[in-house]
Amino acid sequence: MIRAAATALCLWAAPVAAQDTCRLALQLGFDVSASVDAAEHRQQRAGIAAALLAPEITAAFLEGPGPVAVSIFEWSGRFQQQVIADWVLVRSEGDLVSMAETVLAHPRSAQDSPTAIGYALAFAAARFDTAPDCLFRTIDISGDGLNNDGFPPGAAYAHFPFDGVTVNGLAIGGAATDITRYFQDQLIHGPGAFVEYAATHDDFAAAFRRKLERELRVMILGARALPTGQLPL
Repeated sequence: MIRAAATALCLWAAPVAAQDTCRLALQLGFDVSASVDAAEHRQQRAGIAAALLAPEITAAFLEGPGPVAVSIFEWSGRFQQQVIADWVLVRSEGDLVSMAETVLAHPRSAQDSPTAIGYALAFAAARFDTAPDCLFRTIDISGDGLNNDGFPPGAAYAHFPFDGVTVNGLAIGGAATDITRYFQDQLIHGPGAFVEYAATHDDFAAAFRRKLERELRVMILGARALPTGQLPL
């Protein structure tokens, strides 16, 4: 990460070079397990698409020092992870429109499976191998249930490559008791990690937009990403 810190500092001094340096590889994973019914699934897809097209999100994507690479996937049981949108290096509003259309058009990959958060994390960690070379890497997991299938998040962090990876969560209430505390204690990981909360799937769209803007607006070496005065090592 020392190399990433040096590169980030150079971005502020050389804005022309920054145009070609990916600042963030971001994976958005959303829950399609049995606890999510058909209407809630549509709310999630519509919320993700709407967030990608919101003016403040478009600005956050396009006004930073260098592009952002994004990939979107569904997750549920141990072996039910499906890429919805493969890595896209966002350079224009058209890239976001295309990604939103892809999310809305893609059929649901699973609907009767349990909730395997650990496996979703492992899947996402492995997918960074195919990502563009970016300064920072973030996984975002949205879900409304606790892990009930396969190994837990802690085992994923112990056995898969998460060095330098931040994992944020969007906890959706209604299906599980105290899911926000579970996400805080068991899911989030790495520098600057946080949990956003939606009381129900009705609130998903607004919560997802808040979360996405926060992830995109984080300064490369700012206080939200790292403790004050510290560089990534």
